[in-house]
Amino acid sequence: MKVKQRTPVAISSDSYFFEKDKSNSILVMGVGNYLMGDEGIGVHVIQEMAKLELPAYVDILDGGTGGFLLLNCFEAYSTVIFIDATMDRKPVGTISQIRPKFASDFPSALSVHDVGLKDMIEAVYLMEKVPDIHLFTVSIKEIVPMTLELNQKIKDSIPEIIEKILILSKDLQLKKL
Repeated sequence: MKVKQRTPVAISSDSYFFEKDKSNSILVMGVGNYLMGDEGIGVHVIQEMAKLELPAYVDILDGGTGGFLLLNCFEAYSTVIFIDATMDRKPVGTISQIRPKFASDFPSALSVHDVGLKDMIEAVYLMEKVPDIHLFTVSIKEIVPMTLELNQKIKDSIPEIIEKILILSKDLQLKKL
């Protein structure tokens, strides 16, 4: 893919989510705390995706630790793909893909952002229109506070995660046509 800097969407304004119809777009949202090492893998993936020329139907969002601030995304998009870290005792860097149906299907909490994420997902399932939600997790061993550095195995998994996200996005978009 060509390298083209693309700024991830910020959530500072609700207007972005309603300025045009996004029902045929797919939102890829990285969540996690960027300041806690591997726990911020979702944000790191979005930063790397921002450097790529992505399909027009793919929007990217650095969800960080946004919690309920992200609810507007679920009203605007019919499909959302999350990227997050998990401590599931699998080998470090293992990528898993799940299709969560309930907040309890999300990985065990890692830090404060996960409590917000699970609460937010519970709220989403109470909404009138629930988007199609997919989740990619990356297995981590530990949280290291106050560092931006990723474990090398986590860092090495980023191209594979992006490839899997783009394949899933293409498959989901083809089903919409």
